[in-house]
Amino acid sequence: MPKALKPPAEEAEGACACGAVRLAIGVPARWAFHDHSAASRRAQGCAYVTYVASYRSRFRWLEGEGLVTRHEHEGTTRGFCARCGTPLFMARQRSPTMINLPRALFETRTGREPRYHTSLDQAADWAYGGGKLVPLKGYPGVMWERPKARPKRKPIDDFL
Repeated sequence: MPKALKPPAEEAEGACACGAVRLAIGVPARWAFHDHSAASRRAQGCAYVTYVASYRSRFRWLEGEGLVTRHEHEGTTRGFCARCGTPLFMARQRSPTMINLPRALFETRTGREPRYHTSLDQAADWAYGGGKLVPLKGYPGVMWERPKARPKRKPIDDFL
């Protein structure tokens, strides 16, 4: 008989944009990472997605599980809220004990900082790479990355 798992002392609760689907994971999460894969970029509609990974045994639906619609492709299942379309999870057949949840679903701490990057070889060339940002004049709260300075051209000496 398998050993019963001790329930987590603390949970982090998350929700979709419309609030119809709510979920929880035990804190601390197993790990957190930035996924730069093309598949996650397209599914999430952003340069990369930050996931919090949890053991399935420490994950539970609080509300709205019946509103979760799933899409399966090449061994990966992704779940979305059927009402608002919020991405809710990504699970892989090769890791049957884990479930990955977008970090943005959680307003509170999950017990892990995203210190890892996966699929960097697929990172979008247009994604922000950490360059210096400056305020954009006339647009409060908007920052921009100035273009890199071009090297100065050497003058042409016609008298040689």
